[in-house]
Amino acid sequence: MTAEKPRAESSHGRPPESLWLATTPETDYEPLADGLEVDTVVVGGGITGLTTADRLTDAGRTVAVLEADRIVESTTGHTTAKLTSQHGLVYDFLTSKFDDERARQYARANEAAIDAVESRIDDLGVNCGFERLPAYVYAASSDDVETVRSEAAAAADLGLPASFTETTDLPYDVPGAVRFDDQAQFHPRKYLLAVAESVHGDGSHVFEKTRALDVDPGDPCEVETERGTVTADDVVVATHFPFYDRNGYFARMHPEQAYLLAVRLRGDPPEGMYYSTASPADTFRPCTVDGEELLIVGGQGHDAGENHPPTSERYRRCEAFAREHFDVESVEYRWSTHDYFPVDRVPFVGRAGPGQEHVYVGTGFKGWGMSNGVAAGEILSELVLTGDSPWADVFDPLRFEPGASARRFVEGNAKVGPTASITTRTATFTPCRPSAHT
Repeated sequence: MTAEKPRAESSHGRPPESLWLATTPETDYEPLADGLEVDTVVVGGGITGLTTADRLTDAGRTVAVLEADRIVESTTGHTTAKLTSQHGLVYDFLTSKFDDERARQYARANEAAIDAVESRIDDLGVNCGFERLPAYVYAASSDDVETVRSEAAAAADLGLPASFTETTDLPYDVPGAVRFDDQAQFHPRKYLLAVAESVHGDGSHVFEKTRALDVDPGDPCEVETERGTVTADDVVVATHFPFYDRNGYFARMHPEQAYLLAVRLRGDPPEGMYYSTASPADTFRPCTVDGEELLIVGGQGHDAGENHPPTSERYRRCEAFAREHFDVESVEYRWSTHDYFPVDRVPFVGRAGPGQEHVYVGTGFKGWGMSNGVAAGEILSELVLTGDSPWADVFDPLRFEPGASARRFVEGNAKVGPTASITTRTATFTPCRPSAHT
């Protein structure tokens, strides 16, 4: 259900456009035409919703995916597309603020997500640039070396393929890094458009331009949309922010914005995927799309309520970093991304709230939505099918971890609360669309 789209010409002066959207056709799934009854409703057509729907249809369940706009165009369409269990410096934190067992669940869920995508790519026979590469978090200064060393030790103790190294393939020296072997990168939209096609049919549906308005968590559940009501045994809310919020997610996450470029280099890009300990962090990774070799470079992350410096300056700083460290020939694409960060650094995946036995949620992927989104889809589908998942405890939306400080969240939320509380609750928040940043 896609329509060919002409490829944009390379021009640094053109409006921001995601590389992933520019190199794939537009979709044209029909909207919901009337009421419908299925086994499960999945609200949201990004990586979490489509992974969940794919697993459920594979198990013989009928599913209706409801997307307010077009699938794989919002957060999932504006990612760096790293598929990795290395999420900055997280494992030393998890073992100290949660416990070893739940930290291990987090690690295993995200490692399994990489394998799951690789397996599904083979099943679908889709060419989406999937490639296994090492991933690094490198110390931006000598002051961060011991922090990076501790992260490597914590991750290795949890069974991850982690090690501390002072050697990288970067064209400049770094004082040390934690390396994760056998991680991956891919073209998320090429992959997920194939997943959507596999979901749509045989009693299951992908509906676009169909905005969910409310959920009745009864028995059965009902999802009210602008175009009719969909009845189901279970509902999975896999939107960027849960439009159906009965568990106070707005009070437990804060939004952040970051900026990305795809640049052409004179010479070869580094072979690994990289993330720095700088504040704000820098991120980059190589990518080949339709025979064109590029380097994705990003950073300048900030709380969504901060408007200074302006967007143009954020892009300029990303470009300055790229040109300082690499031999950049041209900037081919630029776009911004937006995500929600839970106060305790772990996404919310599971039952949406107390007394909602058949309504589930997946949100708060803190900038690592490719692996976390797939892990969420695996967990949510298992909860729907069997009521349990071996990784569910650490992601439980009903958890409370007093050891994880809420100070930074409270400060950030004070900046964006008056605006975001309105827009997210009415499910009209579309922060990642290029038009929002021109």
